[in-house]
Amino acid sequence: MAKAAGALPAGQAGPKPRKKAERKDLPAPQSEATRQAGGTMSGLDAAAKVLAEAGEPLGCKTIVERAIEKGYWKTGGKTPAATVYAAILREIQKKGDASRFAKADRGMFTLKA
Repeated sequence: MAKAAGALPAGQAGPKPRKKAERKDLPAPQSEATRQAGGTMSGLDAAAKVLAEAGEPLGCKTIVERAIEKGYWKTGGKTPAATVYAAILREIQKKGDASRFAKADRGMFTLKA
């Protein structure tokens, strides 16, 4: 009887699964409490505050510009508007009716009443 390609002899286990290499040069992820202690709020909280102050639907680029200008949020990312956009959509999808945000138009968000 022919063996299947890659089959191991009876009684032998295959190779052990590799562990993901831990990067020692990267800082450990910060907890939410640590980030809040820096004096700025999360991107989503900042977006909610900006939208509440605006009282009208805004695009993510405008939301981010106002949040950074008012000191609500700090970021070193290259695409903060995309980050906030994705986070708002994720909250809407995950929380549904309990979400703080509603999609007003393409790329535009508002707070739920």
